[in-house]
Amino acid sequence: MRILHTSDWHIGRTFHGVDLLADQARALASIAELVVSESVDVVVIPGDVYDRSIPSADAIAVCERGFEAISAAGATLVVTSGNHDSPTRLGAGARFAAAGGLHLRTRVGQVAEPVVLADSHGEVAFYGIPYLEPELARAELAVPQARSHADILDAAMSLVRADLAARGGVRSVVLAHAFVVGGEATGSERSISVGGVETVSMSAFNGIDYVALGHLHSPQKLSESVRYSGSPLPYSFGENSHRKAVWIVDLEADGLAKVTRHDLPTVRGLSRLTGTLEELLTGIQFACAQDDYVSATLTDQSRPVDPMRKLQERFPHAVHVEWQRPDGVGELNYRERVHGRRDTEIAASFLTDVRGTPTEGEMSWVQQALAAAVSENERVRPVAEPVVSESEQVELSA
Repeated sequence: MRILHTSDWHIGRTFHGVDLLADQARALASIAELVVSESVDVVVIPGDVYDRSIPSADAIAVCERGFEAISAAGATLVVTSGNHDSPTRLGAGARFAAAGGLHLRTRVGQVAEPVVLADSHGEVAFYGIPYLEPELARAELAVPQARSHADILDAAMSLVRADLAARGGVRSVVLAHAFVVGGEATGSERSISVGGVETVSMSAFNGIDYVALGHLHSPQKLSESVRYSGSPLPYSFGENSHRKAVWIVDLEADGLAKVTRHDLPTVRGLSRLTGTLEELLTGIQFACAQDDYVSATLTDQSRPVDPMRKLQERFPHAVHVEWQRPDGVGELNYRERVHGRRDTEIAASFLTDVRGTPTEGEMSWVQQALAAAVSENERVRPVAEPVVSESEQVELSA
């Protein structure tokens, strides 16, 4: 039996406010094409199908078209829910969907009810373990003392092993949405910590032929039989060095035979660019990033005016821009910076830090505003209140 392992689709996610549905549709189409080219029998998706518990109508449409394309390519699907999914919504119509080859395992009570598929060597039991929130899952798993993810997963795997033992040597695949010790986060995952502990031990999956993990967004091999496929698209600039992929898993008569990595096509690249606005707009060295999602760090002496609009003339998919003065602004103690300085000096320093050195005209307006504020303060101050000097006012306010 040949299995394709993918996960963390996060359909409906945005990237710095940019809609990713078109990119996600292309990524799912490439998975369907791989099902055909590699003669895949089963596609497993261990969670975070959607990016939010109540997905939009457009997100649902993209996901359904992805499922349909994979099914039409000839594969059966086994899907679990992740911490971003609503188990109830994702699992709606599960029995009806199963008749068409889409097996949804989103309920805690189903962990010991595998999807059983067969090949020429016999049966393979696919156990779907959805994301297990300890506070919610311990009652259903009859482990009221459980508090951590590790405790809950151990209880779920005990049920899986009991069912597997009763089946007498059937090959097994487990889908689980968890943070397993040894995995590396990319920064775009939502924390699943409970009481500060979110990891579970890889030993929890001992004895299983293949464990398809979801939650972490980069392809990772924890052992020969325990792996993360990662997400089909990058969801943070921290993933710009990751090549997205899926795993193709071959099961023979005796269990796991081979696991092969297949890189997915890059839908759109990620680039972090640094330079002055003029350099980014004209430099030939940045031409290769024109079709990428771009995060730009500007190093102009003064903060440029309307930089995003100008950047998007060359980089239409620029999504983030920040200004960093070339001489930098180190960590400063506010009290030390203002002590003994006049109000006008403090205002000038503030303006310089946030937008560049103010002009004489701008400082004239600042001085007039400060004088008006002092005059107003003098009019409303109670007669008995002692007069505090300007420098003392600054020191006290600091």
